[in-house]
Amino acid sequence: MAEERSEGDKDAGDTAALFGKVPSYKFKRPNAVFRNFITQDGSSGYPAEANRYHLYISYGCPWACRCLAVRNIKGLQDVIGVTVVKPVFERTRPDLDEHMGWAFATFENEEPRASPDPINNAKFIRDLYEISDLENSKKGRYSVPVLWDIKSNTIVNNESSEIIRIFNSEFNHLARNPDLNLYPVELQASIDEVNSWVYDDINNGVYKVAFSTTQEDYDRTVNALYAGLDRAESLLEEHRYLVGDILTEADIRLFMTLIRFDEAYAVNFKCNKRLIREYPNLFNYTKDLFQVLCTWQDSRVGETVDFYHICKCYFSNFVGLNPYKIIPIGSTSWVDWSTPHNRDRF
Repeated sequence: MAEERSEGDKDAGDTAALFGKVPSYKFKRPNAVFRNFITQDGSSGYPAEANRYHLYISYGCPWACRCLAVRNIKGLQDVIGVTVVKPVFERTRPDLDEHMGWAFATFENEEPRASPDPINNAKFIRDLYEISDLENSKKGRYSVPVLWDIKSNTIVNNESSEIIRIFNSEFNHLARNPDLNLYPVELQASIDEVNSWVYDDINNGVYKVAFSTTQEDYDRTVNALYAGLDRAESLLEEHRYLVGDILTEADIRLFMTLIRFDEAYAVNFKCNKRLIREYPNLFNYTKDLFQVLCTWQDSRVGETVDFYHICKCYFSNFVGLNPYKIIPIGSTSWVDWSTPHNRDRF
C-alpha cells in the first residue's frame, strides 16, 4: 500500500491542553506513533489471522468509529473483536500526573455499551500504550482507535486512515463481504483527493474552529469549514456518493463528522453558521449513509452511531469549552435519521 500522509488521528481529548485550558489557536494534531501494517501474506510480520487482533474504540470518537464501520461492513465481526471504552475521561494516574483519558468499564453494564478490557484487563487505554512502548507512552498521547495484536501483546496501529485500509483489503480471505472494496484502484486518486480536503476542512476543521483563541482565527477556520461543506454539497448534487455512484472510504470518513455535527459541533464547537439538516444534499446523504450502513447485510454498522456516548463525550470531556459539563436538551432528538431520503434518485 502506498504510504499515506499521516493525519495524526489523535482524538482531541488525548491532548492535555484540550481539557482545562485553551490550546494554541493553531490547532494541530500529533502524528500517530504505531504504524505497522497487517498483510494477508504475513510479509509485514503481522499476518491477517482470525482472532489475533482486537480493536479498541470510543463511540464518541469519529476516527475510531470509521474503523468499526469498515470492520462491520466487510463482515469481520467474527474475526476481529471490539471493546468500547466509557465516554467520559478519567484520571489515569492520580498518583503521578494530571492526565485524563479513556477508561474501560470496571464491570459489565457499568456504562451502556462500554465493557472491561477482555485482553489485558487494562483499566485505561493508557495502559495499552505503556505495555507496548513505555518510552513513547511518556508523551501522553493515548488515543483511540487502537488495533492490538494479542499474540505479540502490542499495539499494531493507531492511525485510523491506515486501519480502515487494512480491514478493507487484508482480511478478504476471512471476510463475509470480500468483494466489497472501499478503495478500488480506479478511484484511488479521486478518493485521496477528496480525503485530503475533507480531512483538512471538515473532519479536522471542526476542531480548528472549536479551539480558535482569536476572532480572526475563528473567522478563518469557520469559513474554511463551511467552504468544505459547500464543496461537498455541490459534489452530492451530481452523484450519490462523493466520488461517484459507489460507496467508498471517503464517504465513511465524511459521514462520521456529519452525523455528529448538529448534535455536538454546532453547539459545543461553535460551528453554527448552518446545520447539516439545512443542506438538502448533505442532509439526505447523511440519512442515506446511516440507513445503508445500518442495514448492510445485517452488519449493524449503525451501532457505530451512539448519541448517548457522543453527547457525553463532547459535552463532558472538553471542559475548556464547557466547564460545567452540561449536556444540552434535545441534542439526540433533533433528527430522525431513519426518515426517507432522495439519494436513490441517482
